[in-house]
Amino acid sequence: MIDEIIADAKDRMKKSIDALAAQMSKIRTGRAHPSLLDGVMVPYYGTDTPLKQLANITIEDSRTLSITVFDKSSSGAVEKAILTSDLGLNPAAAGNVIRVPLPALTEERRKDLVKVVRAEAEQGRVAVRNIRRDANSDIKELLKEKEITEDDDRRAQDSIQKLTDEAVKKIDELLASKEAELMEV
Repeated sequence: MIDEIIADAKDRMKKSIDALAAQMSKIRTGRAHPSLLDGVMVPYYGTDTPLKQLANITIEDSRTLSITVFDKSSSGAVEKAILTSDLGLNPAAAGNVIRVPLPALTEERRKDLVKVVRAEAEQGRVAVRNIRRDANSDIKELLKEKEITEDDDRRAQDSIQKLTDEAVKKIDELLASKEAELMEV
């Protein structure tokens, strides 16, 4: 029973870390990366469709993304969707290809992005702590029902704390690498 609770907590913490990593990958640095446009939704035949389902997104150079739309009639909608997204990008259509140049980040914008990244990391830490709290309350419930001993309770809480410490350490490593990436000139 205890092993199931610990395994569930471990799995949920891993999912929280993966979600944080995915969220951080969407935060723009100075380099072009196709995942930058993952959140862009394009109105396509009356339905909002993810851009990556309508086009092939490649890296042309370190500061330019190249988008080849599968259905040429929707290239205007793709261009407009990128323009109206909150990414601050200005796409330029050149025949069949839409090029999205990434402007250089100003020092002020870099500092703002670092604040955003730190807030995301803190949300990740809070999620991990909530998972720890849930697991510990499940263990306490077992103790109250007299299904486990106090020694089992103490050991389980220690292992849950170790999992929590490892997860927070991974979050801190993600944060440090993203901050370093953002502050690179």
